[in-house]
Amino acid sequence: MSLPESLDRKAVAVLGGTGPQGRGLARRFAAAGLSVVIGSRSAQRALDTAAELATATGGTVTGDDNAGAAGAGELVVVAVPWCGHAELLIDLAPVLAGKIVVDCVNPLGFDKQGAYALTVDEGSATQQAAALLPNSTVVGAFHNVSAVLLDDPAVVAIDSDVLVLGDVREATDLVQTLADIIPGVRGVYGGRLRNAHQVEALTANLISVNRRYKAHSGLRITDVGTT
Repeated sequence: MSLPESLDRKAVAVLGGTGPQGRGLARRFAAAGLSVVIGSRSAQRALDTAAELATATGGTVTGDDNAGAAGAGELVVVAVPWCGHAELLIDLAPVLAGKIVVDCVNPLGFDKQGAYALTVDEGSATQQAAALLPNSTVVGAFHNVSAVLLDDPAVVAIDSDVLVLGDVREATDLVQTLADIIPGVRGVYGGRLRNAHQVEALTANLISVNRRYKAHSGLRITDVGTT
């Protein structure tokens, strides 16, 4: 399968690419034919994960620390834990200038009752990223896709839509196309950055669904076409 023209010859960096969500996305992007750079706090851990995914997918996957990966990617996916989100973006703001940054971080807390959405001063993790990266184009996406399914090589297609949020049409269109290259997944425009909180918070509901029904649930948006 050939890549869409808008993604052809573009490298995608996944910061936090050794964690569950980042690793799963990196696997799917590499399997689709994208050149992928795994980022991690530990360059060696990134190299080890990259070698494993390259063998598993037959794709081009390299590894570096988060700063090196951010510099190498034309599209940069942020998949780090919420607790390290702001610190990482502050440090990498100069490297990320001029790039499209795709934030998929969910600010969640956990207690005996399960998962719940945290309050973020900026409104959402995606809006925090936009505030900390004024010279980047920030898009929110991939918040609600199961990391377990993404990283399972036995799962051929993932039955899920990805809500894509942003204020720049060209950027959201590109990230919708990025979602579309994952078999079974469709990118759907979900509004401007100010609407990201609801999408991030919904992950807490999906975690509750998954625990009750022993599932890996996702979202499907009805009655929309492909435009």
